[in-house]
Amino acid sequence: MDTIEARFARPESRRRVRDFVAGLLALLPVKNCWTIAEHAGDDGPGGMQDVIGRASWDDALVRARRRHQAAAKTSHYARQALTEP
Repeated sequence: MDTIEARFARPESRRRVRDFVAGLLALLPVKNCWTIAEHAGDDGPGGMQDVIGRASWDDALVRARRRHQAAAKTSHYARQALTEP
């Protein structure tokens, strides 16, 4: 989460994006801004909608960083699989 949170300037946005991702990963029967906001303890979906629609952040940089981290982790596991008997 640090990779994504660090891309938001305001602490409120960082908290909301953390809550939004937690909601996406939660076992909710339906995933939309209303249910994710309720899961986070918010009264309505406005804050979650702000995060995905209005907050200023560099989504391309986040994607590139996550892609790099995933490739590094995959490479690590592939090396382990090749070296283990």
